[in-house]
Amino acid sequence: MQSTVLILGARGRFGLAAARAFRDAGWRVVAQVRPGTAVPDDERIEWLRANLPDTRALAAAAHGAAVVVHAVNPPYPQWEQQAMPALEQAIELATELKAVLMLPGNIYNFGAGMPSVLHESTAQQASTRKGRVRVAMEQRMREAGAVGELRSVVIRAGDFFGSGKGSWFDLALAKNLRQGKLSYPGAWDVPTAWAYLPDLARTFERVARFALAEPQRFKPFEVFHFKGYCLSGADWLAVTTPLAREQGWLGAQASLRRGAMPWWLFKALRAVVPLFRELVEMQYLWHTPHELCNDRLTALIGPEPHTPLAVAAHSALADLGIYGRSHGSPRPLASR
Repeated sequence: MQSTVLILGARGRFGLAAARAFRDAGWRVVAQVRPGTAVPDDERIEWLRANLPDTRALAAAAHGAAVVVHAVNPPYPQWEQQAMPALEQAIELATELKAVLMLPGNIYNFGAGMPSVLHESTAQQASTRKGRVRVAMEQRMREAGAVGELRSVVIRAGDFFGSGKGSWFDLALAKNLRQGKLSYPGAWDVPTAWAYLPDLARTFERVARFALAEPQRFKPFEVFHFKGYCLSGADWLAVTTPLAREQGWLGAQASLRRGAMPWWLFKALRAVVPLFRELVEMQYLWHTPHELCNDRLTALIGPEPHTPLAVAAHSALADLGIYGRSHGSPRPLASR
């Protein structure tokens, strides 16, 4: 029997990637978007235009859904006000459907003093407002599971790229490539965690499949770490320089110039520009080396879905409309 998944926030970067990953794996996909939202032309996805607070209507429309993916992502400056209410609505919906709730997590939970390798058991010592919100969200899911209301899974990953706009990849790294420059937000020699969204979405589908097929292997609340890539600015420079040459933005022997983010400007204006305030609060991430250990994940699903970095970068740039698809649409080529 075909399983059904409900994707909340399906027009966002991760939501759309998740909808496509579950669709490609043969699931029935019900994809929630706000009324009036334009959606891709894909007959294999059932687009559901409804507001998230209307949980009764959503539950009725997604009747039979065995998995709910909470891909709703409030605007960065509004995280404190909107993240927890949206999660409560997702919990209510998943409980009504008796479905497994899945949430993409991040590393904000661990704070500025985090170690270089992050495990699921690493102490969560959030040092920012958004980090404390993330800790509270996971604690709420854990509590709902403890009283028998919910089965839920968090899959934690690094900085997103691919599947559209709205990440550091397009707001910084790719912004000046046509001018022969790679702008990087942090120290060029500090490796940090990155997640290519099509790979992360495929991982969600695999974990969901196991959660339904082998529920005895899952506690009511589970956390897994998605490794993705561990990359420094120098690594990004090495992978994007050949792509820039291929597009004619550089000479055959030239290399991209190094550019930096104007953190001094963000700090000067953070009192009047809410987004700058939020960015400055998280600046420590770019100066703290970190990567995610995926041993628990691979013990469950086998090798992690993994697209070679050059292929992922090519595809992510093409999705932004600034890079030609001269080699067709890149697809994931390996696992690890």
